[in-house]
Amino acid sequence: MTTTVQTFQNFIGGKWQAAREGRTFANYNPATGEVLGYFPLSSTADVDAAVASARQAFESWRLVPAPKRGQILFRVGELLSRHKEELARIMTREMGKVLKETRGDVQEGIDMAYYMAGEGRRLFGYTVPVELPNKSGMALRDPVGVVACITPWNFPIAIPTWKMFPALVAGNTIVLKPASDTPQSALRLVEILQEAGLPEGVVNLVCGSGQEVGEALIHHPAVAVISFTGSTESGRHVAVEAAQSLKRVSLEMGGKNAVIVLDDADLELAVEGILWSAYGTTGQRCTACSRLIVQRGVHDHLLEKLLPRIEQLRLGDGLDEQVDVGPVINASQLEKIHAYVEIGQGEGATLVTGGACAEGEGLTSGNFYRPTLFKDVRPEMRIAQEEIFGPVLSVIAVDTFDEAIKVNNQTPFGLSSAIYTQNINNAQRAMRDLTTGILYINSGTTGAEIQLPFGGTRGTGNGHREAGIAGLDVFTEWKVVYTDYSGKLQKAQIDS
Repeated sequence: MTTTVQTFQNFIGGKWQAAREGRTFANYNPATGEVLGYFPLSSTADVDAAVASARQAFESWRLVPAPKRGQILFRVGELLSRHKEELARIMTREMGKVLKETRGDVQEGIDMAYYMAGEGRRLFGYTVPVELPNKSGMALRDPVGVVACITPWNFPIAIPTWKMFPALVAGNTIVLKPASDTPQSALRLVEILQEAGLPEGVVNLVCGSGQEVGEALIHHPAVAVISFTGSTESGRHVAVEAAQSLKRVSLEMGGKNAVIVLDDADLELAVEGILWSAYGTTGQRCTACSRLIVQRGVHDHLLEKLLPRIEQLRLGDGLDEQVDVGPVINASQLEKIHAYVEIGQGEGATLVTGGACAEGEGLTSGNFYRPTLFKDVRPEMRIAQEEIFGPVLSVIAVDTFDEAIKVNNQTPFGLSSAIYTQNINNAQRAMRDLTTGILYINSGTTGAEIQLPFGGTRGTGNGHREAGIAGLDVFTEWKVVYTDYSGKLQKAQIDS
């Protein structure tokens, strides 16, 4: 029996339409190699149309009362809840992570919808006393304009919602460019936004390559904000190019996150956190643990507990509820991961387990890599400094807590870190001295909640944060309003 593969379209100005030049690209299931659909391979002309649509819609959308904008987001949350399982299965087929994780991905979108819906009745500014009598002063949030959201494939529902929902509730309009590996998840999300009642042109979807669609958005004169999540190399390029037109840019980029295990740690608890942090989403998370910094007093005992658990992880199609670890996103990433394994061996690290593509029943047609563990890793090795974005964990032994802090902080990245200790003094010192944007105490390096800011330091970002109240900042301008009701000219400092 022949199965017809569906061809999908962009969403511009409230209408579904093919790419202007008629080109498409195939989207593949990384677990099976199956073609999931054909999507528009868009050009600058498609970007121009989407931005024009968003710019026109902005003039009316910004005037919709914020509580009304919030009500639409509340309906989005209800629809995401209703379609949670459908969305999770689309996501697993597109990018491979197991269903329990894709359900969590959708849940983050649901949580963000409800949280930002509530901001429609807050969007807090502030009032302060002013220097002169019969005069008031207040600061208000204004929307910025057209926002380009350039999103990655590893969290194809959650991350677009982190960007779009605060932008929308603040009164901005959107052009969304999803990763080419996960366009269907983004398309289904946009369908739900449309069903919830967003006016035409408020959200537009343009599929295609970063080289063409992404570049066109970065350089478009009517785009006011670029919100980007991806590699540090790509983020640096976005920042440099967008600076030429003084665009506001929010970057969430790479990580080289560490779990620190001290001699007094609960090792059973630490093993659970390490497994989840290092091998969940096949290590394809910006918050994944790729370094394990262990005090020598528990080093061998910890590895004795950790190694069999790693080797028991079951690989396979994420749609199978019994599977622990799904495929790597594509063949190119599979090659990159293996290249880093070879680099690690060449640098003198000891390969304990894994280190090869996985084969066998149900794995042959997909992009599977065995969960990998190195020991005898030195902090300066490339596998301890560079983001691999795969199921590769490097163990670094240290003598003291001070050395652990130093090793943790000596990377180009600063997203997430974790420490396992039962000593309150060590926990307090970790809070003070670990220079990452996120710190977990007696938990793994992943698991953000939407009511708190998300982001990192150094090469992980450029100072902005997503989620929480801080998530509104990049999408709003501060406007200060003074009202003088004295009936005469007052000259502020001159009159005071």
